[in-house]
Amino acid sequence: MLIKALEAAERAGARTRLLSGVFLSKLPIYDPSTSTGSPELQVMLDAVRDADGVLISTPGYHGSVSGLIKNAIDGLEGLRQDTRPYLEGRAVGCIVVADGWQAGGTALSALRTIVHALRGWPTPLGLTLNPSAGKLFDETGGFCDQGAARQVEMLAGQVVDFARAVHR
Repeated sequence: MLIKALEAAERAGARTRLLSGVFLSKLPIYDPSTSTGSPELQVMLDAVRDADGVLISTPGYHGSVSGLIKNAIDGLEGLRQDTRPYLEGRAVGCIVVADGWQAGGTALSALRTIVHALRGWPTPLGLTLNPSAGKLFDETGGFCDQGAARQVEMLAGQVVDFARAVHR
């Protein structure tokens, strides 16, 4: 889903960078005493440091974000001393994919709360996508659900528009 959102942001004029689950799985478990302790963490911190907007996509697990995503977000503590600490001044598009609307809603609420705690600006639209309610993608990776496709475009557009407005 994140790839679709990044493609939408590119169509809106953004330059994007994907930090995939495979990349995030290489981050060390967050430890406050070593908040800048690995090359992968430095890559992530530099990417966020350079970003005016961020898209975060997570599966909804047991009413919250996945541990992998939470660990990566906790690693943003390495930006604490920056001129723009944490997610300060950045639009953040939040996407949750979960089997069930309740799981998606609670995970989205948790993600938006985390973004607020890190001084980010969650976009007005937050997405919850429920693959158990209907097929999202076809065999070629295109959207089957045109409503979901429109929402992804809108969310990415909100991130890009906010970034342009704040960082002119």
